[in-house]
Amino acid sequence: VQLQASGGGLVQPGGSLRLSCATSGFTFHRYNIAWFRQPPGKEREGVCYSSRVEGLTYYSDSGAGRFTVSRDHAKSTVYLQLDSLTPEDTAVYYCATTPDLLFSYSWYLPQGYTYWGQGTLVTVSS
Repeated sequence: VQLQASGGGLVQPGGSLRLSCATSGFTFHRYNIAWFRQPPGKEREGVCYSSRVEGLTYYSDSGAGRFTVSRDHAKSTVYLQLDSLTPEDTAVYYCATTPDLLFSYSWYLPQGYTYWGQGTLVTVSS
C-alpha cells in the first residue's frame, strides 16, 4: 500500500492550493481516505474524511466551507482543494487510509488509520 501526497507549496493569504494523494496497492473504492495536517510545533489534526460510501464526507471546523475533498476513481487519487487560506493553515498535510468505516466521532483520530503518506508542506505567508 502506498500513498503519495503532493501539491504543497508557498501561497499568499487568501490563495488556494490543490493537494493530491495518489494511491496504489489496494482497492481504492473499498477504502476510506482522510487528510490530516500537522502545524509547526503542534499535534496532528484531522482536516477531512472521504468515506468509501459515496458522498459521505466529514470536515473539521477549520476546514468546513473552505476545503473540499474529492475522489478520482479512475486515477485512484484523492484531492483536497484548499481555498481562502490563512497563515494558520500552514502545516505538513498528510493523507491516510483505512478499510474501516469511521464516523463523525472518530474519523479525526490518527490511530484509526492503517497507512500514511509522507506529507506535503503548505506554507501560507505574504
